[in-house]
Amino acid sequence: MARTTTGTERHLLEYMLDRNRAGLVGTVRGLSEDDARRRLVASETTPIGLLKHAAVAERLWFQHVLGGLPESECDGGTTPGHASFVVGDNETLADVIAEFERAGERSRVIAADFDLDVIKTHPRIGDVSLRFIYLLLIEDFARHAGHGDILREQMSGA
Repeated sequence: MARTTTGTERHLLEYMLDRNRAGLVGTVRGLSEDDARRRLVASETTPIGLLKHAAVAERLWFQHVLGGLPESECDGGTTPGHASFVVGDNETLADVIAEFERAGERSRVIAADFDLDVIKTHPRIGDVSLRFIYLLLIEDFARHAGHGDILREQMSGA
């Protein structure tokens, strides 16, 4: 991904979201299946679980809220809350990376049809704009990439 520091507001928002998507994936690349599932904190949080959760967020915000799909029709579902961190025993790290990347690509396609100021209704928080969705997920994915970095540090000792 080329470095971008100038351009339209939309270009910068899309770039920063893609940058944080890549950063989050970077926290799990190269981990073994066992390390990806290691719990190193009191919660259920694992490196692979952070990525699974992010895929759910992509689908919820872009497919359901922005695109208007019923939650039951969103690719892979939109499991809310802590359940969104749960990864099935049959899912590999490569599977979850691919799931997240597919969700991101679908989000890009859906968002391309809307202006930043379009207003959609989130079922629990009310009216939101595409601009808000971008900002929320930029923040969310950056935070989770930080969590992933800390988990990797705990594993490597560095």
